[in-house]
Amino acid sequence: MSTRTGPQHYPGANRDHWYQDDFGGDRMEVNVVVLHTTEGRSLPDYQGGAVAPNLTAVPDFAARKLKWYQHFDIDISSRALMNKRGGVETNTLNVCQVELVGTCDPETHTKWAARDQAHIYWPKAPEWALRAVAAYLAWMNIHHDVPLRGPALWPAYPKSSGNGGGQRMSGARWNAFKGVCGHMHVPENTHGDPGAIDFEALIGFAKSAAQD
Repeated sequence: MSTRTGPQHYPGANRDHWYQDDFGGDRMEVNVVVLHTTEGRSLPDYQGGAVAPNLTAVPDFAARKLKWYQHFDIDISSRALMNKRGGVETNTLNVCQVELVGTCDPETHTKWAARDQAHIYWPKAPEWALRAVAAYLAWMNIHHDVPLRGPALWPAYPKSSGNGGGQRMSGARWNAFKGVCGHMHVPENTHGDPGAIDFEALIGFAKSAAQD
């Protein structure tokens, strides 16, 4: 099978925090996007890139847009998922990973809001932020044929931790999956991000953007 057939850099993404040279990665033909939340308010250092995704989206509240940072090529495996020896593949299974700066945890949201610390609570993300993520998904659909569909269940954090909402895929389902999912859907992982993001609206915006 051919690999790396589409454009490898998301237009406009900053590559000052590039980790591929240090960590390499497997060549793939991506057909899945996994969405994470960083649970922080700024660009992480990802332990020097050891647990980095392909891209990070950082909110610019004044401009009402997301600033994108790219750490690995689109069709090179990144490092933000747990992978257990002897099970299914995760990071290397044709997956492009995106970390969304902000939180899916209502307690963290409440704490930051009380301190007047600007952030995105992704289950209640502003429309401009959802549309910016949707524009990326539309680009992935157009240039890498990632289907604009995903799991039906997007339970709220903390219920989404482990498999509290019954949302996590089996190994067989994961191996067959193509589309957009969350960290909380990936087998061998326990994290519950990105929680109850408005997936219906996100995919609707992405389909609209893909047609423009």
